[in-house]
Amino acid sequence: MSLAGKKGLVIGIANAQSIATGCARAFRGAGADLAVTYLNDKAKPHVEQVATELGADLFLPCDVQHADQLEALFEQVRERWGRLDFVLHSIAFAPREVLQGRLVDSSVEGFLTAMDISCHSLLRVARLAEPLMTEGGTLLTMSFHGSREVVSNYQLMGPVKAALESAVRYLADELGPAGIRVNAISPGPVATRASSGLSEFDELMQDATARSPGRRLATIEEIGFLAAALVMPGAGAVTGQTLYVD
Repeated sequence: MSLAGKKGLVIGIANAQSIATGCARAFRGAGADLAVTYLNDKAKPHVEQVATELGADLFLPCDVQHADQLEALFEQVRERWGRLDFVLHSIAFAPREVLQGRLVDSSVEGFLTAMDISCHSLLRVARLAEPLMTEGGTLLTMSFHGSREVVSNYQLMGPVKAALESAVRYLADELGPAGIRVNAISPGPVATRASSGLSEFDELMQDATARSPGRRLATIEEIGFLAAALVMPGAGAVTGQTLYVD
């Protein structure tokens, strides 16, 4: 149960409370070397604290809407390590006016922005990671149960996450012959900066707690444990799946 010598890229840390932070800590705790990204200058000081804690080998900007930043990121990884063993893609976004409105009223622009950042960016990451995964590898992304059933106030992100989970299955099929596995992790609601944009999120967490067999929510540490386990060689037969931590 070791990731010693493995090289991993973590995209999506916003601060110490992020799901991606819990995953990065688990990767690092198992011995992996990490590259960590931050979205912009506003986010940089919050993410830098986490990157310093992790002893990250690389700390670089990455706004997936800027192709040059994404390409520069993977070029830096190639120059530093020459290869890549795993990538965590833990990003999602929708404009607030679309996220908090009815799905039927969503604008074309808002829908496409949400789909581009939350789903298609995984495809772009996979395309750039593939040449670096010379000995196989793992791609992980984050979903939510609103992809499969209606969750009040999740609205636009339900179809977007459904597309993301479908993309995971197709990527797993396309990249499988190269020894690259692709999986999605679907946590229950977690209080993060991203989730704060959802309407009545506190009520969603209370409802999820009441429905959970353990009458509690998952922690970022528990989510991170599964992420680290999925990267390890022992999970070699697990791909194209959406696994719940809920």
